[in-house]
Amino acid sequence: MSAIFDDFPVPARQVPGDFAKTGQNLSIFLEPAGIVAAAGYMKDKQYFIEDVTGLDLAEGFCVLYHFAHFEKPGRVTLRLLASRENPTVPSIAGVYGGAQWHERETRDFYGIAFEGNPNDGPLLLAEEEMAPPLLKDEARRAVLQKTWPYEAMGVNPVPAAKPAPAAKPVTPVTPATEVTK
Repeated sequence: MSAIFDDFPVPARQVPGDFAKTGQNLSIFLEPAGIVAAAGYMKDKQYFIEDVTGLDLAEGFCVLYHFAHFEKPGRVTLRLLASRENPTVPSIAGVYGGAQWHERETRDFYGIAFEGNPNDGPLLLAEEEMAPPLLKDEARRAVLQKTWPYEAMGVNPVPAAKPAPAAKPVTPVTPATEVTK
């Protein structure tokens, strides 16, 4: 796989990766406004979307799009930074229909909105979920800890471990050992 795309359609910084160390051949950093064009480019080059996920960083939310090729070995990650104040990025569901599910999951867990996703309702969490659970915001974590159902009910969800049964003695079988019935 070529480490750099010479004809990439939007301004971006391309950083070759060491697959053995990072699991990717190339990281491409771009602005949120360029993600739909970048996804179209990846599809034209016969890459498929593996997943979409997020990272809660001090600077904002990093949205990661992992791609692999149908025939050539190698992985490419598109990375963009969404603001903490308005974590909204364009949806790529119009390019990759399967991205709908990944975008909804990322919305559930990080609160990142994907503008244009035709089905942007919650995927895994209840509508009334108080805060996205993977945020690193301490105030939200405090609220989640107080409302965790088992703690609120005073119940330990992990039962006490039972002692393991005693092991039966085993006679090792060696070439010199004769087995009889």
